[in-house]
Amino acid sequence: MTDGEKPKLRLEIAHVLFIDIVGYSKLLIDEQTEGLKALNTVVLNTEAVLEAEAANQLIRLPTGDGMALVFTSSVEASVECALQIAQRLWQTTPLPVRMGIHTGPVNQLEDVNQRTNIAGAGINVAQRVMDCGDAGHILLSQRAADDLGHYGRWHSYLHEIGECEVKHGFRLSLVNLYTEKLGNPTVPQKLKKRKIAGISMSRPSVRVAVVGALLLALIATATWFVFQRREQTSATAAAVVPEKSVAILPFRPLSARTRDETLENGMADTLIAKLSTIAHIIIPSLSSAQKYAEQENDPIAAGRLLHVRTVLEGTLQKASDRIRVTARLINVADGASLWSDTFDEKFTDVFAVEDTIAQKVAAALAVRLTGEEQKRLTKRYTGNTEAYQLYLKGRFQWNKYTEEGWRKSIEFFKQAAEKDPNYGLAYSGMADSYSLLGEVSFLTPKEAFENARTYAEKALKLDESLSEAHLSLGIVKLFYDWDVAAAAKELLRAKELDPHNVQVYHFNGHRLEFESRFDDAIAEFKRGVEIDPTNLIINTEFANAYYLARQFDAAITQCRKTLELDPGFEIAIVWIAQAYEQKRMYQEALTELKKLGPSGDTSPFVLAEVGSSEAGLGHRAEAEKIIKKLQERLAHEYVDPTLIAYIYIVLGDRDQAFGWLERGFQERAGNIPWMKIEPKYDPLRGDPRLTDLLRRIGI
Repeated sequence: MTDGEKPKLRLEIAHVLFIDIVGYSKLLIDEQTEGLKALNTVVLNTEAVLEAEAANQLIRLPTGDGMALVFTSSVEASVECALQIAQRLWQTTPLPVRMGIHTGPVNQLEDVNQRTNIAGAGINVAQRVMDCGDAGHILLSQRAADDLGHYGRWHSYLHEIGECEVKHGFRLSLVNLYTEKLGNPTVPQKLKKRKIAGISMSRPSVRVAVVGALLLALIATATWFVFQRREQTSATAAAVVPEKSVAILPFRPLSARTRDETLENGMADTLIAKLSTIAHIIIPSLSSAQKYAEQENDPIAAGRLLHVRTVLEGTLQKASDRIRVTARLINVADGASLWSDTFDEKFTDVFAVEDTIAQKVAAALAVRLTGEEQKRLTKRYTGNTEAYQLYLKGRFQWNKYTEEGWRKSIEFFKQAAEKDPNYGLAYSGMADSYSLLGEVSFLTPKEAFENARTYAEKALKLDESLSEAHLSLGIVKLFYDWDVAAAAKELLRAKELDPHNVQVYHFNGHRLEFESRFDDAIAEFKRGVEIDPTNLIINTEFANAYYLARQFDAAITQCRKTLELDPGFEIAIVWIAQAYEQKRMYQEALTELKKLGPSGDTSPFVLAEVGSSEAGLGHRAEAEKIIKKLQERLAHEYVDPTLIAYIYIVLGDRDQAFGWLERGFQERAGNIPWMKIEPKYDPLRGDPRLTDLLRRIGI
């Protein structure tokens, strides 16, 4: 809102974000000017400010060494603005800025220049809150924090830090807001002698920040900001919201008694598959959308968490041979409905309903379709509704991304193919499940990959344009045939057909790693994260790309970012441990692995990491116990022989290690093609036996 405009509403309660530059008065005049100019540029270009001004829900007040932003919409708007400012400062300049937020009464008035201005307790208290902080702090009054606490997604970022005495002896209860990378987790200097609650000193970022808090000079504070900026990787890129992006949430039941969860998720999954073939639209995966749809009843809140401009939500009910669907496309910025419709049709017309919704969403996003994209958008893969429902049940199981889910999905896909032998997607689904069961060693390589090959080739014979089938065949070529060139052909074709499937970026990234093109692989995974920033798999594989490039600290940092999305995501925990092992920090690795609970005693992959860490600590007897456990399990389940070799490598027993590696080679084990690039094999580099193995693998 410009200075000359008056708001349409007379304000009573507002959400005030107060900002200033720490140490401003000590700067030279030209430094003050440059500092304020940089701060103004950052603030005015944040998404929160742009959206609030467009909605006439913001008043800006200059304050000499900073500004006050008065939001009239919600406390979330002020907090999101503060985080966006902190993030942009990392991207542009290490300005030592502090911020304070308070929700309270304000009065609208005209100043001496007859311009709209704001005064009142809300402004005054926000400034007092800010004054209690140091550079980097985002402090909230207890009132603002209580209001924010109604939104579950903020709970982990709010940390009570006690009371601070301000002007006239008044005491404010304060809450510190910070994430892993944004904000300042240290105790403000004014409160440092008080007992602090809610801050874990074991976190690396906290330890670094505590050291920074001891440096009182302005130069040292700026240095702290520079250090934090260096640590940032893909978070800033992921936070940028693409212009043409939509999250498709699972459809909700009209009645809990008659819900069909498979169809509700399947409708969303089908629409995602249709729209993701359009090059200019970014769509998060169903797994990401499911997570936030479950956490948030509010589709707008889910859209913000998924970093999209629009959200498609709807309801669905199937009764006998009829289906009723409502769909609504919502603008995340203001909640406006961009398109909505209701469909009450025979279930045999479900395909027409999906086509119509997909076309309307593309039109609402103002996407100009090519002729080929238009064909893909309305393409029908079967006319058999029974086969379609069985296929949806298979996708529902597949999306659980577990061994049990993949095994169950194969049965549903087989039944779908029996109902319609020309249903290419059903064969592609089987190939998809078998290839992943092989890639993560849940089945013997021969059983998994040969089945994947058979069904992928069958699918492509029926329909060459199936991206999923090309992807599955690419996985077979890469991990079973060890033919990188052939894999590249299939993976790049899959990418051409579906440019927004993060699994394509996942496995094409592996292909680049096999070619030792680590910078290109990191860029490929980063692009996958940009497409689906909350997808746990692609975020963790991004970390693994750093690990394979021997950038172990970056790998740990990226894994911890993934754990911010889901603290219990086990793959990220295991890969933090393996990075620590390569840094010879074996005790730290074991500490991470102990977080896994029961799975740490059952997963062969986890047991191998525990055994390697015990070996690294010199606990040979413990390491050999784990080797024995893995050998015993070979009698009744498949265990990749390289896992046992890993432990022997750390123990220094090369003969045993090569014995198990040779067995893995003969079985074409899933970990064998990684031998050229996996850091675990580095102690064997230079041994002629490894050279011979690599020659025979041929990658």
